[in-house]
Amino acid sequence: MSTRKPNIILITSDQQRADCNGFENPDLQTPHLDRLARDGTRFNACMTPNLVCQPSRASILTGLLPLTHGVWDNGVDLDPKVGGDGFAGTLARNGYKTAFIGKAHFATKATFAPTGTPECNKSQAKFGPDWYGPYMGFQYVELTVLGHTHRTRPMDRPPMGHYERWFIGRGKDEEGYKLWAKSTRPETGAAQTWSSALPVAWHSSTWTADRAMDLLSHHDQDKPLAMWVSFPDPHHPFDCPEPWSRLYDPKSVRLPAHRSMDFERRPWWHKAQLEGTPQLADPEMRKFRAEGSRTPVQTDAQLAEMTANYYGMISLIDHNVGRILDRIHDLGMDDNTLIVYTTDHGDMLGNHGLYLKGPTPYEDLMRVTMVARGPGVAANRVVKEPVSTLDLAATFYDAAGVSAPHELQGRSLKPLLEGKDAPRDAAWMEWHVHPSRCGVGLQLRTVRTKRWKCTFELASGAGEMYDLENDPTEMNNLFDDPGYAKVRKDMEDLMRARPGKVQEKLAEPIGMA
Repeated sequence: MSTRKPNIILITSDQQRADCNGFENPDLQTPHLDRLARDGTRFNACMTPNLVCQPSRASILTGLLPLTHGVWDNGVDLDPKVGGDGFAGTLARNGYKTAFIGKAHFATKATFAPTGTPECNKSQAKFGPDWYGPYMGFQYVELTVLGHTHRTRPMDRPPMGHYERWFIGRGKDEEGYKLWAKSTRPETGAAQTWSSALPVAWHSSTWTADRAMDLLSHHDQDKPLAMWVSFPDPHHPFDCPEPWSRLYDPKSVRLPAHRSMDFERRPWWHKAQLEGTPQLADPEMRKFRAEGSRTPVQTDAQLAEMTANYYGMISLIDHNVGRILDRIHDLGMDDNTLIVYTTDHGDMLGNHGLYLKGPTPYEDLMRVTMVARGPGVAANRVVKEPVSTLDLAATFYDAAGVSAPHELQGRSLKPLLEGKDAPRDAAWMEWHVHPSRCGVGLQLRTVRTKRWKCTFELASGAGEMYDLENDPTEMNNLFDDPGYAKVRKDMEDLMRARPGKVQEKLAEPIGMA
């Protein structure tokens, strides 16, 4: 990488499967991400350190695992001091301008009481239309706080977040909000799925790209820029707008080969997390959690409609990524800008009869896209080592030539990006699932090597283990097979060799998980 400090542009989506890009799945049209992969390096075994938003995003920012930075589930806020020592704050203290555009989710929206953060729906009086940061080390922010509007939950009034305030003012009498909820064609009954009448110009993906491009255009290039651009999609609801909702014909969408629940093969919590009652005192929150994060069994036609809309949302993101890449090129920033595209976690999308996300660490959820392009990055290279989005903070420090503010649990990807041989043993995922999510508390630890993946539920001693080389669809749970006792012991040793310290006292949730 060049001696001049590079610009660093991190672009993320929300809930995008690793196999939902054109370079892995020819059914999808993502020409700009495909070009990014051809011009750079992609990681086909990149893992997320958690299977839901808040812990995963906190790990990207800090370079720490969830039980170290303390965000062990959704509903637990990232300590601003810890967040301020993440890559944004560290780079800002080393001469960078730092900015965040889009969905942050470092703090909880639906809280039990005011928390004083710009993402809390009960603290919005503190953050009016003239507030633009700082937040978590980012000197300038424009937030999409909701990210995902749900038909079953009215939008907060007054609206929260820069995008939401802008969006609610589109048209007359909240016309944009009304069009968003309207379907342009008959619905099939697919869960949380419809072809939205919202004009694309008013969509959050368009707004996120617009705001990022405007910031790029007004940036003083004498100072290096570190910017996180965070698209809220393709997270449910699957409300893809026209014409992107028609890009994929549901009748031509390929569905998972194994789309039936098979709890007899799985550890006990796979079934329990679907049958438990979320432990929330607030009846509205409890109803939303019980219904909004669980999906009834879908017919093939319904799953195809859901999948087609999900694909359309990804292609719309790709279109806007292309706009951002073009703006970087037009401004002459290509040669000195490290660009990384990734996401926080995946989506089951009907595989194993499951939908959305939950405490089932299949590759559908845990393996995520990561592509990088920039100075010194090898072109058209695929890395098969098990890496993690946890590694991004260390990578950014390495690229910028600055020291980390504390010991990190992620490792710099720079050697791998430069085409060097830099083997990795494993990637880790950890999640203390709070009972407010699905009515059952869990202590999950997953370790993933090139060949094996093993998950331990520490409280009960149950688990699951898969040979990804011979069983890539994770059908045969070998955890209790005596023939694989040594492999299980080796994986347990790796799990317990997790780098860094675990917080002795974890914070209590301040909102809905």
